Amino acid sequence: MIMSIFVIPCADPVITPSYYTTSDTVISTKTVFIVEISQTCKNGAQNVALGDVNGKQFPVIRSQDTGRYQVSWSLEHKNACSGTYEVKFFYKESYSLLRKAQRSKEDVSAIRPLFTVSMDHRGACNGPWVFTKVVAAVIFMAIYYMAFSAKSNIWA
Repeated sequence: MIMSIFVIPCADPVITPSYYTTSDTVISTKTVFIVEISQTCKNGAQNVALGDVNGKQFPVIRSQDTGRYQVSWSLEHKNACSGTYEVKFFYKESYSLLRKAQRSKEDVSAIRPLFTVSMDHRGACNGPWVFTKVVAAVIFMAIYYMAFSAKSNIWA
């Protein structure tokens, strides 16, 4: 028995995107990018398979409970430049065409994604120049010195 599965592309997708990027390098070792979308297709199709960011592909995970899709990746802080990242979403058939074109070094711009989400990454800061603990320790030492000096002057 031979079964064939036909995948119906999403017709007129309406998407609602949200995204997160790391903003602080002090508490993390890499910059993380997470794009989450909810998608509604006019024909009811639900078949987003892969996301493409700057020519690198990542799997798209679908939540069974909420029907939301998510793609995520991470980069070293020094490689995660601030700016706009274009995340292209493909269904399986168009992704196959994209990979075939990449392998044969053909022009991939003719392969259209299902939709594209733009996300702004402002970059990750390296944290404050002086940490709060250091400031608190300096203030404590200054108060202790002033109190000790005042005590010495009173007893002298």
